[in-house]
Amino acid sequence: MTRPDLAADTGTAATGTPLYIYGVTRRDATLPQGLLGLDDHPVTLVTDGGCAAAVSPLPQDRPLGRRADLMRHQRVLTALVEADLAVLPFRFGAAMTGQEAVAKELLAANADRFARALDGVDGRLELRLKGTYVEDTVLREVMSDDPEVAALAQRLRQAPADAADALYYDRVRLGELISQALQRRREHDARVLLERVAPAAERVVPKTPARDEDVVDAAFLVGRDRRGDFEEAVERLGAEYADRIRLRLVGPLPPYDFVPDS
Repeated sequence: MTRPDLAADTGTAATGTPLYIYGVTRRDATLPQGLLGLDDHPVTLVTDGGCAAAVSPLPQDRPLGRRADLMRHQRVLTALVEADLAVLPFRFGAAMTGQEAVAKELLAANADRFARALDGVDGRLELRLKGTYVEDTVLREVMSDDPEVAALAQRLRQAPADAADALYYDRVRLGELISQALQRRREHDARVLLERVAPAAERVVPKTPARDEDVVDAAFLVGRDRRGDFEEAVERLGAEYADRIRLRLVGPLPPYDFVPDS
C-alpha cells in the first residue's frame, strides 16, 4: 500500500487515511506548532463534541513497534503536556481506520467518559518520584541495628577458613535476614517519604519498586499551581536523606496513572 497524501486544505489526513492516535484532549486545544508524529507526519486534531483526538497518518508498508515509534509517541504526548493541555494519553499502538471512525466510534461513543476524565487531569501534572538506597550506608545500618544480623555476621567473619563448608547454611541465613531487614526498612522509608510529599499533591499512585535497592517509586498528580511546592518538598527531602537515599523527580509526564483504563 502506498502512503496516502495529506489533505492540503485542512492540514490533516485525508478522510480515508488510517490514523494513529496519541491521545484525547479538549476540542478547543491548540497543538504546539510543527508537532510531528510517527514517520514525521504532522500531528493534527479530529474533533467531535467537546473532545478532540490527536492523530497522524498511520505508517504504511511496515509494522509498528520500532523503538523510534515508541519514543516519538512519548514525545508527542509530552509536548501536549508541556503546552499546558489536558490530555488523556493512549497506550502505544492505538489506530483507527480514518477520521470518521475516530470521530464517531472513539470520540462520540465515549464523550461523557472522556469529558469526566479530562476534568480530572485539567490543570494538573503527573510527576514521578523515584528513590534508591545508597547501598553501603543502608547495609551498615542493618548490620548495626539488627542484633541477630550483627551476631551472625560477626560469627562468619571470625570463623576459620577450613569451616567454610560447615557454615554454608549460616551464610544463607544471613542473606535471608539482611533481605528481610531491608524490606522492613524499605517499607518504613517509603511510607515516610510519601507522607512528606503527599500534601503538595492531589493524588498518589505507589508502585512496586523494580529492584532491591529501590526505596520508592510513585506517581503524583500535582496541580500546575502547586508544582513549585511539590518540587521544593522533594528537594528538602533529598537534602535531608542525601547520605542514604538518592531521590529523583521525573516529569512532567502524560498522566497515564490517573486516567481510567475503561
